[in-house]
Amino acid sequence: MSTITAPLTDASIMLRRNFKHIARTPVTVFNAALMPVMMMLIFVYVFGSAFDVGGGDYINYATPGMILLAVSYGLSGTAVSVSSDMAKGIINRFKVMDVSRGAVLTGHVAATILTNAVAITAVLGVAFALGFRTSASALEWLGAIGVMLATSFAASWLTVALGMAAKTPEAAGMTVVPLIMLPFLSSAIVPADQMGQGVRQFAQYQPFTPIIESLRGFLTGNPSAGYTAAALAWCAGFAIVGYVWSRSTFTKRA
Repeated sequence: MSTITAPLTDASIMLRRNFKHIARTPVTVFNAALMPVMMMLIFVYVFGSAFDVGGGDYINYATPGMILLAVSYGLSGTAVSVSSDMAKGIINRFKVMDVSRGAVLTGHVAATILTNAVAITAVLGVAFALGFRTSASALEWLGAIGVMLATSFAASWLTVALGMAAKTPEAAGMTVVPLIMLPFLSSAIVPADQMGQGVRQFAQYQPFTPIIESLRGFLTGNPSAGYTAAALAWCAGFAIVGYVWSRSTFTKRA
């Protein structure tokens, strides 16, 4: 096996291993797929009529934010899984088996991205059932998918780094709480300009707002180059920090 294909083969093995763990943990599946759907039902049916989103159906406004919630809700399982691998000594056994070091981390990232894809698909399916309608062209849908993938990729690497840095699996689950809460302090639920002083400024300049607004632009058929550039810049920054941090921590702890 060549030095190029070996890491890819190892990563695919780690991916299958992670999916088996996910299938055996119902709570992980619930957080990743069912929880975002429940949040959408609550906000659309219970609170939707109370929000002023500048006209139009609230479901059309809320769907991009719910997509980001679908990404963030699945991160705690990744952090706990990474931390468990480090705490239980499984990494040392992989080293004896001559498994590529990077494959362990890449397997977690790939599993998170695929889990997020399932959750996003579920959210979009429910959104269309609730009346979500889009005027996006095929090219704009590709742009929206690109932003979703970039966000999931960046969040996955950052979560892997947080899981690596945590001392225990319990602590790892808590490290991603800010990533889960940030969408609620963005333009996901209501426009940022309707929020109170202080919170409004935070919502306008935090990283998730341009990601959500970029998605909203693509899905409504009015893409914004400014929001998309800001979203991709934030994703690139998160991905680089997460990758470098996770590899550095992995080298030290393994």
